Amino acid sequence: MSKNDQPLHESEIEERYLAIKDRVWRATERCGREPASVRLVAVTKTFGKEHILPVLRQGHMVFGENRVQEAMKKWPALRQRFPAVELHLIGPLQTNKTKEAVALFDVIQTLDRVRLADSLAAGRDRQGKCPRVLVQVNTGEEPQKAGILPADAEALIAYARKLELPLIGLMCIPPVEDDVAPHFAFLAKLARENGLAELSMGMSGDFEMAVRFGATYVRVGSAIFGERVKATS
Repeated sequence: MSKNDQPLHESEIEERYLAIKDRVWRATERCGREPASVRLVAVTKTFGKEHILPVLRQGHMVFGENRVQEAMKKWPALRQRFPAVELHLIGPLQTNKTKEAVALFDVIQTLDRVRLADSLAAGRDRQGKCPRVLVQVNTGEEPQKAGILPADAEALIAYARKLELPLIGLMCIPPVEDDVAPHFAFLAKLARENGLAELSMGMSGDFEMAVRFGATYVRVGSAIFGERVKATS
């Protein structure tokens, strides 16, 4: 195992988190936006409590996870200590995990099909609560990637509203090899046209560009926590 493969120490995670927080602030300043208009989602998929705690101790409370089962192993105990945590699901959601997702998450960023909208509405009706929801748009039309196709996005937005889901915005993950700017511009335009206030776009390598195009959530993982490691309890 090389040095670069070693998990980061707490002090390194803290330093990297503070550096990213500063970069987000500077990105908003360059665009003439209020710093509070962009929220940093610290993406903790595959990272255990020992990696998350340094960021929590810095007062950060917004986190993202890709998998329901992994989040269920980590976050209930952490939330007992840090009840102000806001947890986002940023990975694909299977309908058979909807019950658990509705119970655990505050925001689900990956609504991408009618069947999932129905499942979320049913979960809301059973549990008497529902996370806020973003529609994930597959702006690159990549067959291997989750997300509604751009041509079908407005129909799904309308359907979610018909079900009275708490729909707040849109999310995208542009193709790795593409210039991200057209994807961010498209998502921002689609949100404006449909009266949606929140835009989740931008990750470790391009979040500053996303801020320029109006992102209200940026999802940053490796730039804070380092290379992915096997999650621990």
